[in-house]
Amino acid sequence: MPNVKLTLISHPLCPFVQRAAIVLLEKNVPFERIDVDLANKPDWFMALSPTGKVPLLKVEQPDSADVILFESSAICEYLNETQDGVSLYSNDALSRAQQRAWVEFGVAVLSDAWQFLNAKGSAVADDKKAAFREKLQRLENTLEQGPYFSGVAFSMVDALFAPVFRYFDLLSPAVSQPIFDNLPRVSAWRESLAHRPSVISAVSEDYADRFRQHLIKQQAILSNSIL
Repeated sequence: MPNVKLTLISHPLCPFVQRAAIVLLEKNVPFERIDVDLANKPDWFMALSPTGKVPLLKVEQPDSADVILFESSAICEYLNETQDGVSLYSNDALSRAQQRAWVEFGVAVLSDAWQFLNAKGSAVADDKKAAFREKLQRLENTLEQGPYFSGVAFSMVDALFAPVFRYFDLLSPAVSQPIFDNLPRVSAWRESLAHRPSVISAVSEDYADRFRQHLIKQQAILSNSIL
């Protein structure tokens, strides 16, 4: 959309922000990024965000008032529908519905991964690791030719899962590798996403250190496992 300025209001560690950033980068859309401290939310942010969460996308239009979009799914759908470039959904209605369903599945995968990584005790960590591994097995049974979820085309499903897999790229192989053992398709997909330019550029260069500091602050048992 010409003459529209986009601002992504974000947090450096939020995976849902990464999802939106990946879509912006895939669409080759210029945008400004503003990080907020979610532990000390500024008044201007709370005035804009109905949920008090990130991401937000501010859409500045020259002939009308600015519009604030919230929730990463709505932001990504808007970007896919309005920006140039290849669609991140299939042109086939049935395949498109399946992709949207797997995006929702990915949100549940992300929840298990996040709770595993942030666990303060071994019981919770083991439970969430098992739940995460079970969902990876479902993905293993679904994936086919690769290198991405839907084949050669990068899709909205990939934009959701890339931030999930990024966590495990930061962990010591002694911790992460057993989770992905005997899952060759998922492992190949994970590697393909790790090398995608949009995925790499969706976080800052100090992401690993920031994430380590987050786990230390949370007193997570995996805080010493970040490379």
